Amino acid sequence: MTQTLATPQRERSSRATRNRRAYFVTVLLAAVAFVLFVLTMMLGSYAVSAPDVLASMLHVRDDPSVDFIVRDLRLPTAIAGLAVGIALGISGHLFQRVLGNPLASPDFVGISSGASLFAVSAIVLFNASSTLISGSALFGALLSSALIYLLAWRDGITGYRFILIGIGVSQLMISLVGYIVSHASIHEAREAMTWLVGTVGQAGSGELRTLVVALVILVPLILALERPLRALELGDDTAKALGARVELHRLGLIGAAIVLIGFAVAVAGPIMFVALIAGPIAQRLVGQAAGGILAAGCVGAIITLGADLVSHQLLPVDLPTGVITGVIGAPYLIWLLVTVNKEGRGG
Repeated sequence: MTQTLATPQRERSSRATRNRRAYFVTVLLAAVAFVLFVLTMMLGSYAVSAPDVLASMLHVRDDPSVDFIVRDLRLPTAIAGLAVGIALGISGHLFQRVLGNPLASPDFVGISSGASLFAVSAIVLFNASSTLISGSALFGALLSSALIYLLAWRDGITGYRFILIGIGVSQLMISLVGYIVSHASIHEAREAMTWLVGTVGQAGSGELRTLVVALVILVPLILALERPLRALELGDDTAKALGARVELHRLGLIGAAIVLIGFAVAVAGPIMFVALIAGPIAQRLVGQAAGGILAAGCVGAIITLGADLVSHQLLPVDLPTGVITGVIGAPYLIWLLVTVNKEGRGG
């Protein structure tokens, strides 16, 4: 009897310990992201101190020269890095958990490729403005997602089928991008390739504002779906037994992830590997039992802001942010492929 009563108590104690760890790690990651956010506005050809940055941001003190540098020149880039990183981190984390595969990233299942195809088409074929390029990228992400979902539907969606069809669609999109670029002029091809690598700070205020609004609306909704997400991870039959509306919840979570990745790509282009690596890093830090949605967003922001700082402040020449994330993510992808193959988790 004593043992029977002690077991639930130990489970509650263990759950409380996991929750405290997840809360502490998430707060710590958010603090690191905020430090990088401030550093982005401090460093440059004209250095600004942290108190001056904070005073200018909060409109505490008026200094025209500092306000111009902080608010007009550097704040949009810092907000873009923060928002894009959060969106990529959360969307990648959702894809991996809903589809039950660590390789399930928007980078590989055709969503980013669809956005790239429409954005490059807008650049090369229509000589479009930045706003139209961003809008085309968002439309491409949504259209390719709908195509993959419809092709993968067989009385429901399974992660393995969704990923395989997504990889096929991704390769088709990449081939079309290559065909369009090969017929572009040198100037158009250079502009298209710069966009394809991905970098923060290149979008207009309208696209950035849209992404921030999307985060404010969607992140609370995603957190509210944390319980159905946990049920989906147990398998469809178990999730149904627990009362989850499997297809509705799966469609809602994937839809939210697609909207976030679409808006993020519209702002910064397809910055590779952030969506792939943010979730696993966050999961390891907060623990497997914890949700880790906010932690994944913070890790995504840290990677994006950190990569942008490295590319502009530490290297002798400025490089797009996507080059740095590619250098970080490529070895991780190789390690992940080897690990998944050994453990048989790829499908």
